[in-house]
Amino acid sequence: MIIKKLPDNVIKLIAAGEVIDSFTAVVRELVENSLDAKASRIVISLYPESWSLQVADNGEGMEEEDLLIAIQPHTTSKITSTDDLSKIQTLGFRGEALHSIAQLADVNITSRVKDSCGWEIITEKTEVTKCYPKAIAVGTIINVSNLFGNIPLRRQVNPEFKKQLKSIQILISELALCHPLVTWQLLVDDKIIFSISGNNNLTKIFPQLLKTVKYSDLEERDITINTPSENSLSYLKLLVGMPDRISRPRNDWVKIGVNGRVVKCAELESVIYSTFHRTLERDRYPLIFVHLQTSPRQIDWNRHPAKAEIYLDNLTFWQEKLRENIEEIFRLTDNNLSTKFENKRVENIFKVAENKAVYHVDNLPINREENKDNLGLIHLQVIAQARNTYILAEHSEGIWLIEQHIAHERILYEQLKNQWEIVALETPIILNKLLSKQVENLTNLNLEIDCFGEDLWAIRSIPKMLLNREDCLDALIELSWGGDLDSAQVSIACRTAIRNGTQLTIAQMQNIVDEWKMTKNPHTCPHGRPIYLSLEESSLYRFFRRHWVLGKSHGI
Repeated sequence: MIIKKLPDNVIKLIAAGEVIDSFTAVVRELVENSLDAKASRIVISLYPESWSLQVADNGEGMEEEDLLIAIQPHTTSKITSTDDLSKIQTLGFRGEALHSIAQLADVNITSRVKDSCGWEIITEKTEVTKCYPKAIAVGTIINVSNLFGNIPLRRQVNPEFKKQLKSIQILISELALCHPLVTWQLLVDDKIIFSISGNNNLTKIFPQLLKTVKYSDLEERDITINTPSENSLSYLKLLVGMPDRISRPRNDWVKIGVNGRVVKCAELESVIYSTFHRTLERDRYPLIFVHLQTSPRQIDWNRHPAKAEIYLDNLTFWQEKLRENIEEIFRLTDNNLSTKFENKRVENIFKVAENKAVYHVDNLPINREENKDNLGLIHLQVIAQARNTYILAEHSEGIWLIEQHIAHERILYEQLKNQWEIVALETPIILNKLLSKQVENLTNLNLEIDCFGEDLWAIRSIPKMLLNREDCLDALIELSWGGDLDSAQVSIACRTAIRNGTQLTIAQMQNIVDEWKMTKNPHTCPHGRPIYLSLEESSLYRFFRRHWVLGKSHGI
C-alpha cells in the first residue's frame, strides 16, 4: 500500500459525514450557533417531504464580509489560536457546521447586525453565487434545502421522520433547560407543534416540557462554589423533583448540563442515583436537572465527536458537592419547603390508604435527647393522633399529617445505615429447611450460622435491633430471602418501626417527628412512599371560601 493525501473534495465529504448525518444534526449545529449569537428567540421550521428546514433567530447577526466566508471550512469567530482551545466559552468553535451542511444541501443565509443593512447569500457547493441586500430584522435566517440530495443513500438510512422529530424535541428541551431565557418554537410544515416560553425560571420551564409536572413538585437551588485549583467561581444550578411528589418510570429525565450543553457524565449520574437511593419506589427514577457552569479549563470536550460526553477535572470534588446539595434540598427547612399547593377539595386530598392490621410493640425505642443542630429546621408541634395511624402536627402555615410507621421506618433505616451492629445470642435460634441460597444470604449479612443437623441451622448472632423481639425468627427468614445488606436494613427498619394501630402519647409522637425531621431524606420512606401530607392554611381558606373576607370578618 502507498499512503497518499486525499483530494480536497473527499476530505470535505468525510468531514461533512462526521458532523451531519440527520435532520437532528443540522438543527443542533444551527441552534447552537444561534445561542452563541446571544439569541433570545429561536424558531425552527421543518419540511420533511422536501428535506428542507429553516432556523431563524434574533441574535447579533453577521456583517456582509462575514457572510461571504461563513460557509468556508474552519471559519469561526469563536477561536483564533490554540490557546483559545483551553478557554472555550461557546457551544460551537470548530468552524465545521455551516461548511459541512453546505456540502450536503443548498444553503441560503440572510442576516443583519444592529444599525446596518441586511444581506442574503445564495450558495452552491460551498461557493457563494449571489450576495445582495435584504430587508430583515436583526438576527439570522438560515434555509437548508434538498438535504442529502447528493447522497441518496443517506436519506434511505435516516430514521423515519417521527423518530427524528422526537430527537429534535429532546434536543430543544435540553437546550431550553441550559438557556432558560430563550423562547423556542418548532414548526412542521408551518404548524406549531412545540413551543417553550423562556422566562429564566426553570420551575416554570419544566412543566412546559412535561405536562404532568407542576412547579410545586420541584425545588430549585443556585449554589456558588470556589473552584479548586482555579482563581474563579463556579455556579451549580439544581432543579430536583421531590421524591414524594414526582418520579419517572424511566431514567429519561436525569439531565446533566455543563457550560450550556447537556452531556453524558456517568460519574455524576452515579452520584445522583446513589443519593436518591431508598427515596423512590422500586423501578422508579428521579427527575433532576443539574447545570454546572465552571472554568473551561476544567473541561475536556474531546471525549466524544459530537461533544455529548466530557472529561471533568476535579471529579471527586464535584461529586461531593452534588451529593451535599441534593441532600440539603431533601431536608425539611423553612427555606426549601414549598408552600404552593393546588386548590383541591379536601375529600380528594385524603387518599391515603389505611393499614387495617393492628400491631403491638413492646420497648418502643424513643430517643428523648434534643438535637441542638440544624436550628433552621421547620417547627412542627404535635397536637393529636388520628386513628392510631397518623400524627397530626401544626406548622406555622398549616397542618401536617404524618404516617407514624413510615416516618419511624425512615429514622430507623438511616440509623441502621450509620450504626449497623451484629450481636451474639446466648441461645441460638434454630431454623429448618433452609435453601443453600438462604444460608448464603444470611452469611453475607455477617450473621454466624452453623449446620445443626439434618435440615437444621443454628443462628448464633443477629442484628441488634432484632434482639428480644418475639418475631425475630420470622424476621430472620425474611432476611434469608434478601441478598444484600441494604435490603436487609430496609427489612429490619420496616419490621422494627412502630405499627399503624399503635396508640402513642403526645411526647412519643413529638419525639418521632423531631427525629424524622433530622433525617437526610424525610420526604419518603425507604420503599419510596410519601411520609407526610401538608394542608397549607391558604388551601384551607380557599376550600372554606374565607380567603376574601378573612380580614373583615375578624375585624382586621
